[in-house]
Amino acid sequence: MEAWITPLLVALALPKFGLTTVFVIAMISATLLPMGSEPAVFGLIKLNPDLFWPAIWVATAGNTVGGAITWWMGYGAELAYESVRHEKPGEVRALKWLERFGAKACLLAWLPIVGDPLCAVAGWLRMPFWPCVAYMAVGKFARYVTMTVLLLWVWPGAFNLN
Repeated sequence: MEAWITPLLVALALPKFGLTTVFVIAMISATLLPMGSEPAVFGLIKLNPDLFWPAIWVATAGNTVGGAITWWMGYGAELAYESVRHEKPGEVRALKWLERFGAKACLLAWLPIVGDPLCAVAGWLRMPFWPCVAYMAVGKFARYVTMTVLLLWVWPGAFNLN
């Protein structure tokens, strides 16, 4: 396993391929895989402060693409469930809550633990794709800006990379 992981990590090293790395990490972290993109975004911006807005936009784009992939995973899971069970899934309180708020609930896709499954459930419920993606993007953008501003200017010594 080490034979392929070391070259992969070298290829994704922040100084050489910073924005590409941020995009890939942000996209993967928005799927159901347990991973966080914030350290990569913060690290790139800390090393290259002039990349603040490009890193935020690229991370938002990658995380939104990952959320869209998760939406499609939920949609596909629901189709598979229906084809096997030949029925719609039963009513669950969380599903009712999500249906009540509709695509706007995807604003919460940035939340840890529940955000990624929220995107999958939105696909499961067949909520409109593009409004869901738009709300995901707004929430994820706000998270990256808030998190990065807090780490750089409110608690600048919290993560001293020197």
